Order: sequence, then C-alpha cells, then structure tokens
Amino acid sequence: MRKPFFKHSWLLTLLFCLIPTAVFAADEAAGEPLLNSLDAAFGRFVKGIFDVLFFSIGGFPLIVLWLIFGAVFFTIRLRFVNFRLFGHAIDIVRGKHDDPNAPGEVSHFQALATALSATVGLGNIAGVAIAISVGGPGATLWMTLGGLLGMSSKMVECTLGQKYRIIKPDGRVAGGPMYYLSRGFAEIGLKPLGNVLAILFSICTIFAAFGAANMIQVSQSYSAVKAVLPIYPWVYGLVLAVLVGLVIIGGIHRIGQVAGTIVPVMCVLYVAAALWILLVNFTEIPSAFATIFQQAFSPQAVEGGVIGVIVQGFRRSTFSNEAGVGSAAIAHAAARTDRPIKEGLVGLLEPFIDTVVICNMTALVVVITGVWNNPEYETIRKAGEGAALTSVAFGTVISWFPILLAISVFLFAFSTMISWSYYAEKAWEYLFSERSLIVYRILFVGATFIGAIAKPQSVLDFGDATFFAMALFNLFGMYFLTNKVVEDLNDYEQYLKKAKL
Repeated sequence: MRKPFFKHSWLLTLLFCLIPTAVFAADEAAGEPLLNSLDAAFGRFVKGIFDVLFFSIGGFPLIVLWLIFGAVFFTIRLRFVNFRLFGHAIDIVRGKHDDPNAPGEVSHFQALATALSATVGLGNIAGVAIAISVGGPGATLWMTLGGLLGMSSKMVECTLGQKYRIIKPDGRVAGGPMYYLSRGFAEIGLKPLGNVLAILFSICTIFAAFGAANMIQVSQSYSAVKAVLPIYPWVYGLVLAVLVGLVIIGGIHRIGQVAGTIVPVMCVLYVAAALWILLVNFTEIPSAFATIFQQAFSPQAVEGGVIGVIVQGFRRSTFSNEAGVGSAAIAHAAARTDRPIKEGLVGLLEPFIDTVVICNMTALVVVITGVWNNPEYETIRKAGEGAALTSVAFGTVISWFPILLAISVFLFAFSTMISWSYYAEKAWEYLFSERSLIVYRILFVGATFIGAIAKPQSVLDFGDATFFAMALFNLFGMYFLTNKVVEDLNDYEQYLKKAKL
C-alpha cells in the first residue's frame, strides 16, 4: 500500500486550527480580540495568490484562459466526444451497460449524484445572479458555452480518476488527481514532478473544501434561510454541523446514498419552481434570449466590455460545474465499472446538467423578472448577495417561492458540503494516513459551525483561491496524460462497434 507523504499530521492540523483565529479577527476599536495584524497578514497572503491566478492577459485572467484553453483542447483532441457519445453516456447511467462484478464501491448513478451534489449548489443560484449583475445577461451565453466545452474536461479527469485509482484489500477505493498525477507521471518517466503536483493539489483540495465548499456554503445558505425562517446563526451552524458530521462518518457509501436521494429531490424542486416562473412569463422568453445574445456581443455599461462578459461567464461556469478542477474525479473513481472510459462518459453529463440546464433556468428567471437591472435591488447587487437576488426574482411571481428556494438552497449547500468533505478526506488520506482522518473530520465539522457565525472574508477568499489553484495543477497533468484517455476511448469505440455487429 502507498505510504502517506507525511507520517505526522500535527503540522497541518495546527495550521487548520489557526484558521478560526483569523476568522475572529475584529475591529480593534470595537473592543474585540486584537488579532487584526494576523488577519491582515493572512489577507496579504491571499491577495498574492489571487494576483497570480487572476493575472490579466489581454483582459483575461490567467486562470480563466487556462480553463478555456483546456476545455477547447480536450474537445478537439477527443473529436467532440461531448456530443458524439452523449446518448451513450445516458445509457450507462441508466445501468444499460453495467457489469455487476466490476470493482468499485458505488453505482454509476451514485457516483454521478455524489459529484453533482458537489457542483449543483449555490453556484447555480447565487453565482448565476452575480454573473448577470456584474457582466449583464450576455454572460449567460458564455457560461453555457463554458459548460458545453467543460464536458470534455470533465470526461478526461473522470477517466483518469478511474484508470489510476487504487483498490484496497477491503474493497475501498482511493482515486482522483493526486493518484493519476503521481502514478500517471511515473508511467511516463516524470515521477518526481508528478509527486510534487499531487502534493500541491491535495493541499489545495483540503483548503478549498474548508473555505469554498464549506464556510461559504454555510454563510450564503444562511442568508437565504433566515429571510424566511428567523433563526440564530449559531443554531443554524450547529444543526448543519451535526447533519454533516452524521453523514461524513459513514464515508462514500453514506454520502452516495444521501446524495442519491437529495440531488434528484432538490433538482426537481428548483427546476419545477423555475419552470413555473418561465411558464407564467412564457411570452417573455423570446425577448429574454434576444437580450442574452445581444448583450453577449454588445454589452451595455459592463466593465471590460465583451471581454468582461466572457470572463464572467466562463468564470462562473467553472465555479459551478468544476470542470478542469479535478474534484469530481475523486467521486467517480469509486464507481463500479470494468472500463475507466465508461465512467469518464458518465462524468461529462455533469456540466450539461449543472450549467446548460440548471444555470440557464436561473439566468432566464433573473432576466425575465428584470431584477438584474432594477434600481430597487441595487443594494443587493452591490453587496454580491446572489442568492438573495435570485430569491427576489422568484418572489416576484409567487410570494411563497422564496420559502421553496430557501429549502433548495439549504439542500444545495448541505449536499455540496458532504461531497466535498469526501474529496478533502481523500486528499488528507493521501498526504497523511487513514488513522488521522478523525482529526480532519472534526476540523471540517468545526468549520461548518464557524461559517455560520463569522464573516471571515480572508479565509473565504483563500478557499476561492485554492479552489482555482486546483485547476492549475490538475489541468497541467491532464495535458500530459491525454493520450492515455484517447487510447482508451478508441479501444472502447472499437468495442462498441464489434458489440453492435
């Protein structure tokens, strides 16, 4: 069995324990704990990471260009597999091509549900509204294009996650970018580089899980829930912490079962609400699409013009569906399958469901109801409260819709947190050992509580920064290993042809 890179987890544990210290840094004048200097130093560190990731090249942030180029490259290299085998991917999820004796821990559907539960979340509700507020309705078109191209990126990473996974003696699976970066690079004679990339990716995954996928989810969902249900933040944080703790202790089996139940329910609830609004405003849909297309190429009063709109669209697309980030490969590695390429095809459905379907529904609701440019909601837009803006849009049609949205937001946040807890758990296990997982789980549950009672901007920014940093290391490795995926895809297509004959 592969030995963990670090035998002792005390150092990173100490680092995580220091996070709450920065969280509670407060204004000295208010008489609160005098930790401003620590918070300021941490803020400068985070800013340094942002300056690198979002370094502008011709108006495009480096990380956005990196993700766009990767998505285009994989789409062309795999001969538009995102469109050619889309129908076949649906058949795989339905179980049409299952092998009951294949190794793995969960079904294709459960793996897809687990990965979707991590991506279908506040990015679909808050992120879309923010993208339209900042970049105008035109951002929707570029967000959709990003989702379609991102299907190929997701297919590559999920295939690699399966191809280089490790199946332990007890049947449990360990897989994801940290494994295909280390094991895949070893195959092509670049083992030291692969190990470094795997370590950096794992560290970023853990921090992203604590920030972007935990504390941000709690904070944003609380803002939506408290609008319809008056509740103290510490009570909300405690309830979520307990629920998350009960689920993540059960591992991927429990997470897969819960996700397999919650994801269909929350998607149906949210999509049904959005469809109702669209039906009520059916005559406005053509003009909404016209506005989206017009604003995509000739935006009005948008900083950065067309480039600004494109950046907002692709950035929010990635934050929503996580294509190229590598996170979903960890969940798909656990699926029962006899061919890695089959799980890769299942993975490409995620950006389509998440971005092309659900995000577009949110966008149409926001545009049709006119809240995106209504002066009455200027304060909400400036505050960046995307979930609140979407709630207002839903509430303009039927007054009780915000209640339904609050339920959806809660489920979205909860499902995202439990799935990402599994991602970070595998990264922690890769760096340290299974024996120290209890330390990680306690810290993750603790961060859930903190996310409800504090406004740790620097910590949340750090979560965002590490989230996008995951894509830097993951995509770099995917470029080197693409040929492995192409070979598997060609073999699988030959197999399908023979099967038909």
